[in-house]
Amino acid sequence: MALTEVIDDHVLTRYRELADAESAAFDELEHAYEDGDRSHFEADLGVWLEAIRTKLAFLRHIGVDIPEPALVT
Repeated sequence: MALTEVIDDHVLTRYRELADAESAAFDELEHAYEDGDRSHFEADLGVWLEAIRTKLAFLRHIGVDIPEPALVT
């Protein structure tokens, strides 16, 4: 099935949720960095990376080809 046939309101809504979660996690990471709060920075880094992994997994699931170097392991 072509990607153009997969994208619908549900996919767009879910992607927006995942993108917003990634953005919010990055904001928290940025604040911890700016505050010099190492423990929160490390925790927030984990949350941000997980948000990225989740978004990438969703994109792969719907058929978006993601080059290997872009994957977060």
